[in-house]
Amino acid sequence: AYERTCCYFARKTNSVVVSVGYRLAPKHPFPAQFEDCLTAAIHFLRNAQDHGVDPSRVVVCGDSSGGTLAAAVAQALGNRRDLPKLRAQILIYPFLQSVDFNLPSYQQNKAIPLLLKERTLILGFKYLNLDLNVIQEMFKGRHILEDLRLKYQKWVSPDYIPHEFKVRGYKPTPPHPPSEEVYAHILPMLDPVFSPLLAEDSAITQLPETFILTCELDVLRDDGLLYKKRLEDHGIKVTWCHLEEGFHGTV
Repeated sequence: AYERTCCYFARKTNSVVVSVGYRLAPKHPFPAQFEDCLTAAIHFLRNAQDHGVDPSRVVVCGDSSGGTLAAAVAQALGNRRDLPKLRAQILIYPFLQSVDFNLPSYQQNKAIPLLLKERTLILGFKYLNLDLNVIQEMFKGRHILEDLRLKYQKWVSPDYIPHEFKVRGYKPTPPHPPSEEVYAHILPMLDPVFSPLLAEDSAITQLPETFILTCELDVLRDDGLLYKKRLEDHGIKVTWCHLEEGFHGTV
């Protein structure tokens, strides 16, 4: 599915493109996918010159869940002193957080193909091999305990979404009482490897220059907007491209 896209990137940018054939869930459970991508990135950084590549000009890139993996790899490499620094990360409509599934983009685009709101969570649950029976409770926000809610609202909140992205049918959602049972069930989803927006500040400050692409007709639009703000708040240079008529999977 991606070979022609990768060839196009290589040709148009005169770059070496390495596409990681990481192991897939459910046969290979999370975080095998991240571990494969991280292993490949470390190997390439150490051996870039063997491929005619300047090790100071290596970029990680991915779209959708691949964007999640690219973001997680960039965070994992941020404080490594034994490797060349990444030049940049390119995140194309990435999934970045499992805290709030009622952000404006989730409300506005919940029924727009290719990535419906419910399908987003179903895919995430299958990725983690979790039972699907708590999805509706997650839509109500019952998976976030009160102390975590206070922590995460510094990073994940509709308050940080610019007003122009709220005019198309957004309504604030009142919080429901949290459930210890639901929280315990979905705990892996709050791992920064799965939800890179939830990484601590110490990881964010080490990130390289970033390009983020968001699409207006995409439930994940606001994940990108929130990550853009968080990186910029920590002085990371961000180039942002927004496709007004773009939808998830448009690449």
